[in-house]
Amino acid sequence: MAIRYEDIVKVPKALLHDHLDGGLRPATIVELAAEVGHELPTTDPEALGRWFVEAADSGSLERYLETFAHTVAVMQTGPALRRVARECALDLAADGVVYAEVRFAPEQHLERDLSLDEVVEAVLAGFAEGTAQAVEAGLTIRVGTLLTAMRHAARSQEIAELAVRHRDAGVVGFDIAGAEAGFPPTRHLDAFEYLQRENFHFTIHAGEAFGLPSIWQAIQWCGADRLGHGVRIVDDIAPDGALGRLAAYVRDKRIPLELCPSSNVQTGAVASIADHPIGLLRDLRFRATVNTDNRLMSGTSMSREMSLLVETFGYGWRELQWFTINAMKSAFIPFDERLRIIDEVIKPAYAKLLP
Repeated sequence: MAIRYEDIVKVPKALLHDHLDGGLRPATIVELAAEVGHELPTTDPEALGRWFVEAADSGSLERYLETFAHTVAVMQTGPALRRVARECALDLAADGVVYAEVRFAPEQHLERDLSLDEVVEAVLAGFAEGTAQAVEAGLTIRVGTLLTAMRHAARSQEIAELAVRHRDAGVVGFDIAGAEAGFPPTRHLDAFEYLQRENFHFTIHAGEAFGLPSIWQAIQWCGADRLGHGVRIVDDIAPDGALGRLAAYVRDKRIPLELCPSSNVQTGAVASIADHPIGLLRDLRFRATVNTDNRLMSGTSMSREMSLLVETFGYGWRELQWFTINAMKSAFIPFDERLRIIDEVIKPAYAKLLP
């Protein structure tokens, strides 16, 4: 029996790669922009939602990133950040996401005199409110926060220290993001070495717009726990499925790949969902996970991403469970918490659907 979209919404999902400033509700952007006097392409929420998808659908990572000027502009006050985080948690919970790691770059939210700590505190408060409201509505979600440093800037050490400072309040990891070409992860080596000394988790955007050298540096020089995207690892896999040295290392070490199918098509990393190597990577048993990246820009959700894989690759509940457990295994929260969600939430739900 074919899997229906509405049934995918109901099953528990785990999300590792989602940007807070890439998932705002269009209506919220319109309201917040009016408050701060920021000019938008349109003030009609429905039309604005379409504009974001069309503007991001350029085939270029650099042009894709330009759309964030509008979302970041309305996320410059404590109340705005709190609202966006609260709505993010509620939207993910409504989509059946039971665990999410949502990332954002605190350094991009300082235009109205907030301190870095105040930015983080506002977002964490919003996630807590959204989680509580979801529970009241009969939904369950656990949100972990990742702090991102921009790879073209020079604040990674400062942001790494900020992440560690808030580790007991909900920040579970660190990340670097932004244009890959010309900004290798090794520019931020001090930050990664500091995080390792602090026993703290981090992922690195690598292998999306730039290829194997970016992945190699992220793992072998910087010590990344996971790869943000990592889709270009297929450049080290031969047509007959033989793995090169780097691909074999990534698979052998079970380094998670935070794959984002729709986003990868938009930025030109792959030509189409059918051409996305997620199918190959699953067949070869890499630690592949499914993610949204930027729900607003891609007009997507976790349920939609999974639905696309069902339609394209003919996946059933067993494969969707495999991706979900992969993600939960790879989360940056303590092992016992991961295991509890897998054993008490994910597996029982899928057991009802599996033959």
